[in-house]
Amino acid sequence: MRGMTSTPIARAACRTLLLLALALGGAARPARAQSFVEYPAHPATYGDHTIAATWAGGPTSVTLQFFSDEAILHADGNGQSQRTARYQAALDRLQTAGWTYACGCSRREIADSAFSGADGPIYPGTCRNKRLATTGNAVRIRTRPGITQFNDRVQGIVSQRIAEDIGDFVLRRRDHLFAYQLAVVVDDADQGVTDVVRGADLLDSTPRQIFLQHVLGVPEPSYLHIPVAVNAAGQKLSKQTLAPAVDDEAGCGVLNRALQFLGQPVISATQAQQPAALLEIAVSQWNPATIPRSRFCHIP
Repeated sequence: MRGMTSTPIARAACRTLLLLALALGGAARPARAQSFVEYPAHPATYGDHTIAATWAGGPTSVTLQFFSDEAILHADGNGQSQRTARYQAALDRLQTAGWTYACGCSRREIADSAFSGADGPIYPGTCRNKRLATTGNAVRIRTRPGITQFNDRVQGIVSQRIAEDIGDFVLRRRDHLFAYQLAVVVDDADQGVTDVVRGADLLDSTPRQIFLQHVLGVPEPSYLHIPVAVNAAGQKLSKQTLAPAVDDEAGCGVLNRALQFLGQPVISATQAQQPAALLEIAVSQWNPATIPRSRFCHIP
């Protein structure tokens, strides 16, 4: 569940949005944790690892169930930890087409010689023309001048000059672990993801993913980034910042706080006394236009 937290507002907000956002497109769409999967009809459930609800807003009612992306991948007997071959195949394609090069720079060397950009130090291209061996080195992609732009369904037009703002970014680390940017693009393409819904703390990563999607020739999903819940110090609510855990026994109350956080109408106890019923009503009232157009929202 990338970008999710374990706090009453933030985690429930993500859960609620993931269930309700089917209304964004008006039809069932294939998905993973950041999108939606259509399943045969079965009873709605509520718990730590799965949530399900039925939406009848389209031509037919559909049942949605939310899993972590690990579970979705394991449904095919192919968990994330076993995805290395798929990531390597994508990297090989990029290398064959001349998009990649090996980099022997350490983080400290980059920090000492680079300017600060949108997501840390901007890589200055030190190894671009060195033709180093990939063994024992990181692998970077050659970015190109120009603007990468997309229309986020909440945040609006987002533009980034990747070459200037980020630089050539890493696809595989020197320890041969694949970077998030490549892994998420390959996973989404393999699972047929059409809509990505996640926290706005990942907004600056999206142009890099779109750049990779275009280079690899895979479809570009639609994106919706919700505000991230932060404390008074501007820290994302999480276990690391000692935010309290979700009280699963207070399902309707927690979900109503999440709906309020997302700018949606609160549903009274006379309307719904169980989470599944509350979610069904929330879907019928869902309006993404009222989600706060902000990357972060402070929670008292």
